[in-house]
Amino acid sequence: MIDQARRPANTEYMLLALLALLWGSSYLFIKIAVAEIPPLSLMALRVTIAGIFLIVVLNWRRERLPRDGKTWRMLLVQSFLTGIGAWTVLAWGQQYVDSGLASVLNSTSPIFVFLFTYLITRHEATSGLKLFGALLGLLGVVLIVGVDALAGLGQQVVGQLAAICGAVLYACAAIYGKRLAHLSATAIATGTMIWAVIILVPASLIVERPWTLSPSASALMSAFILAIFCTGCALLIYFRLLKTLGSLGVASQAYLRAGVGVLLGMVFLGEKITPVMAAGLLAAIIGVAAINMPTKTKQQ
Repeated sequence: MIDQARRPANTEYMLLALLALLWGSSYLFIKIAVAEIPPLSLMALRVTIAGIFLIVVLNWRRERLPRDGKTWRMLLVQSFLTGIGAWTVLAWGQQYVDSGLASVLNSTSPIFVFLFTYLITRHEATSGLKLFGALLGLLGVVLIVGVDALAGLGQQVVGQLAAICGAVLYACAAIYGKRLAHLSATAIATGTMIWAVIILVPASLIVERPWTLSPSASALMSAFILAIFCTGCALLIYFRLLKTLGSLGVASQAYLRAGVGVLLGMVFLGEKITPVMAAGLLAAIIGVAAINMPTKTKQQ
């Protein structure tokens, strides 16, 4: 009985780690693709391919999209919080803030989820252990990225506020998404991408004239991987975990993304982990574990 009870939880934690891997590696593919494809056009291509992929998955699972206007308006809000708004404000802010500091500021979303849940929504349980996990996880990110990244804190305030705003939007996405619990994860992911396509594709056509571009095969392949795996598959996992681990649980993957960057640097760039980075990785993992610690229930 114990093994059967633990198996679903273990599956969700593995999916949480996979989500962190997919979103953590997206920065690598964005860096490759954006060198030849302008940001807005890249986002438009990303959501278009991801949208087609999700529609195929939806049909394969024989599921349907909602038909009522209220749900589609909710999906528009979710699309803005999860992708359109968050991606845009972060991309703008990173023009003025070093990537290390931006990573730290953007990783504060679990703290905002905790505060919004505790002070406003009360839609799921909060505890001192979860707050401890949120703070410890953020400390882990700081150690992984490097304490020196905080040296610029207070400078280029507008850019830093943009990075924090992105974290706030991600936090709101994790909370607002609970209102779509009547839909399957596939339907939510597909609906949000349809809205993203409707908004981002016309914007890219007007602003950047993508038909004049001639990106290389490597840039297109990076965009394809970014769309299918780091967007389509990642959103399927994200909205599933939102149902199983809750808002704070799914937001905790923000702490694991920094560790993903370190691991990718080891594998592809031959970088080494310093003792401080190792301590940061351990702190991030413990923080995520504390956030997702299941509530013990007595069995009769």
